[in-house]
Amino acid sequence: MSNTASSLRQPTEPADTTALAREIAELIVEALNLELAAPQIDPEAPLYGEGLGLDSIDILEIALVVSKRYGVQLRADSEDNEKILRSLRRLAEYIAAHRTK
Repeated sequence: MSNTASSLRQPTEPADTTALAREIAELIVEALNLELAAPQIDPEAPLYGEGLGLDSIDILEIALVVSKRYGVQLRADSEDNEKILRSLRRLAEYIAAHRTK
């Protein structure tokens, strides 16, 4: 029975999430015209405020490009945004779980 349950629930592999995080980092650098290379973004560092140092306008721009690229809607009034945008890795995990494209 546990084999059946585990085959129904297929979590994203860490390698897949890591590759997606790299892809999202490149998207962020391009969308925001950052003066750093995508590999320089620490996947665990906060995106907002300290860490990468993005502000609310930057986060809105990220939400727009994520929506266009992956079909994932990040609503401005969502209480989950703090968790989703906590780091590049968290954003990649969320996109992997909710993407439509």
